[in-house]
Amino acid sequence: MKALGPYFKTQKLNIFWSVLSIAIVAFATLWQPHLLQQVLEAILKKDSDTVFKNGVILVVLGVIGVIAGVINTIYSAKIALNVATDMRADLYKKIQTFSFGNIEQFSASNLVVRMTNDINQVQQIVMALFQQLTRIPILFIGSFILAIMTLPSLWWIIIVMMVLIVLVSAFSFTRMGRYFGTMQELIERVNTLARENLMGIRVVKSFVQENNQIDQFAKSSDEMRDLSIKIGNLFAILMPAFFLIANLAMALAIFLVGGMVTDHPTYLAAITSFISYLMQILFSIVIGGFMMTFASRAFVSLGRIDEVFNTKPQLTFPDVPETTLGGSIHFDHVSFTYPGETDPTLKDISFDVKAGEMIGIVGATGSGKSTLAQLIPRLFDPDSGEVEVGGVDVKTVNENSLRKAVSFVLQRATIFSGTIAANLRQGKANASLADMQWAAEIAQSAEFINRLDKQFDAEVEERSANFSGGQKQRLAITRGVIGKPAILIMDDSTSALDARSEKLVQQALEKELTGTTTVIIAEKISSIIKADRILVLDDGQLIGQGTHKELVQNNPTYQEIYHTQKALEEV
Repeated sequence: MKALGPYFKTQKLNIFWSVLSIAIVAFATLWQPHLLQQVLEAILKKDSDTVFKNGVILVVLGVIGVIAGVINTIYSAKIALNVATDMRADLYKKIQTFSFGNIEQFSASNLVVRMTNDINQVQQIVMALFQQLTRIPILFIGSFILAIMTLPSLWWIIIVMMVLIVLVSAFSFTRMGRYFGTMQELIERVNTLARENLMGIRVVKSFVQENNQIDQFAKSSDEMRDLSIKIGNLFAILMPAFFLIANLAMALAIFLVGGMVTDHPTYLAAITSFISYLMQILFSIVIGGFMMTFASRAFVSLGRIDEVFNTKPQLTFPDVPETTLGGSIHFDHVSFTYPGETDPTLKDISFDVKAGEMIGIVGATGSGKSTLAQLIPRLFDPDSGEVEVGGVDVKTVNENSLRKAVSFVLQRATIFSGTIAANLRQGKANASLADMQWAAEIAQSAEFINRLDKQFDAEVEERSANFSGGQKQRLAITRGVIGKPAILIMDDSTSALDARSEKLVQQALEKELTGTTTVIIAEKISSIIKADRILVLDDGQLIGQGTHKELVQNNPTYQEIYHTQKALEEV
């Protein structure tokens, strides 16, 4: 609950009214049986004035209790909603500070569950805290004291009933706590399966894997069902057990009072109040037990949320003034290993790139091409060695400075829902229509954007489903070039383009971005054949660099790639 402290501090006024109103509800609930006892005693004495006076007080007390209950519900809901909203916003803000490594550590679906389901669990327990948990101690202590004051000789019945209820509760609620922890894991697994299936629906349909996917989902869903049944069975046993204990206690109390009523006539009025207090004690223990069970589920969620808050970003940027970085790139004996891996992905890489050069990077799958490119905008930090941009170590510059200087266009284009203009303004926040048109002409996306009714204000559906793969890549390139970066990295980002469109993009880049350093990662040598220099990677090592002509003559790995692709083209 310590994690909720800062959020409660902002809700002091709401908490005050919530606690005050629930205290009034608890007082009204406790005092009604006592007044009822006085009414019954007055009836036995035929004292009509006292009956009327206490009857009016009972009605007024009931009305006050209802009004206070409504006020408590309103303010408890306000507290719960505000706390959940603030916590969700802070959690999202924290996730935005994570590096690629942190995201991979948790996984995207895991973080989504923590921001949705886990936050909802916390919201429910905060609501219950100010509706029930605040009232339970007052009711329990008050009912216990008033029950003993009502019939002092039957104090032992209260103790026996409480011990039996606590034993049953302890047996059941400890199991429920474990079950709720497992339930959160199953919810996460089902969400992951559903997300992967829906995002990869084309693959599922292409390989006719619908039945296999249904079986996998059904298996996880069945596990959730079975666990829910176990929890339901425990609840089904609990309530009858609690009421059996309470009814036996009441029956015993009535039986004993029946033998004492001759000597103590007032016990006849007192027994009704005593039974009411017994039921309130039962209610307090049962509701308290249920709340603790739900709290245990919320604590699991709170712990998962706390884990995100306590995770330190693997990359942190220094708090220094923004600077304008040039387009030169320098790698000095750089080695890199992914977290959790033992074998390095990059081994002792060194090279220099002058501002304005076009650099190609080729190599077999898994040779480290994309990893090398990701070190330039500092998406990861190297294990050893230095990476410099514009003659400055990337670890010493402001994040905004580096992001403005380096633009990264990925092979798998991610276009967000909204409008085309909103996506392009991620590359340049104050981009004008002229800027968008200029960038679209370079990326060859103007070809289809200008045909749309709303052009740059056209809607982008969820996961950009209303655009083809080639169109999404061209939109991604448009977003990448609109800010006129010092360095443009294109990680196989023209793979979905036809040969004509790819050639037009390359020609436009050469013509319009003359001062920009362009780093092109490509599977096809035809994509980087005109590069000023080509870097050849193999198993994480830089085994050659030079122009296409030089590498064809003296680099065996490049020769093999080139001749293989040439042979395939001839075939």
